[in-house]
Amino acid sequence: MSSETVTSTTTPAATPAATTTTTTAVNLEQVAYFLVTGASRGIGAKMAIETARKFKAGSVVVLLARSASGLESTRAEILAVNPHVTVVTSSVDLATASKELLNEILDKSLGKQPTDRFGLACVIHNVGTVGNIGRKATDLDDRTEWEQYFGTNVFTVAVLNSCFLRKFQSVPGKLAINITSKACLVPFQSMTYYCAGKAAREMYFRVLAEEEAAAGVTVLNYSPGPVDTDMTVDLQANSNAPEIRDYFKGLRDTTTILTTDQTTAKFLHILQNGLFKSGDHVDYYDH
Repeated sequence: MSSETVTSTTTPAATPAATTTTTTAVNLEQVAYFLVTGASRGIGAKMAIETARKFKAGSVVVLLARSASGLESTRAEILAVNPHVTVVTSSVDLATASKELLNEILDKSLGKQPTDRFGLACVIHNVGTVGNIGRKATDLDDRTEWEQYFGTNVFTVAVLNSCFLRKFQSVPGKLAINITSKACLVPFQSMTYYCAGKAAREMYFRVLAEEEAAAGVTVLNYSPGPVDTDMTVDLQANSNAPEIRDYFKGLRDTTTILTTDQTTAKFLHILQNGLFKSGDHVDYYDH
């Protein structure tokens, strides 16, 4: 009787669940390989700077965008806040970048360094364009324009992500971050391309999270909220929908539009505290 009592009290049913609890919290204070697309300005530049600020010496930061001068500006700001990292820039048009070119960029940035020297491999897929906002959905009948839009915003994102995860499969911590939008969930007039592209792109990353969980890949779909960027300036000035123009004008008039500093701070808070399940859509206003 006594031995049965001892057995039951030392192996409570709750123990297995407690020991298998996992967290998505990311430790950025380690040696990392970090790649950011659309890093020449706006949200991409600010996220690159503030995330790289936290890495340990020996980390490698890779910045991709079309604007060489914008990339150099971001590079200088990163080195000002963390001179102990290596920053590599590559001016590339992600609308047409091939798998071979993307692999070449990864290889050159590494040099002869083995990938297993990194504790974290992180990619932020920030690249994004709003598309033709001057026409309604029924007027978008140019197949080439559709292909160019999805080439930049969906196809190359997926190809780059595959190249990245294949290259760093030996790294213990692998993190893929997709900068998404409320527009992938809610339709907005004049934003056909943007809404369709964001929806396709986020579903790709949600499937990725399901398939690669056992391989140690963590996925965050982060929606940064309405931010004061060139894209929202374009929407305010050129959208064919008065409601959209008035919405962004109202945000600016009341100074309630978010800054890149605000959304980046929230992003890092969510990431470092694990306030998400891998694959989830997490909005700025959720926390």
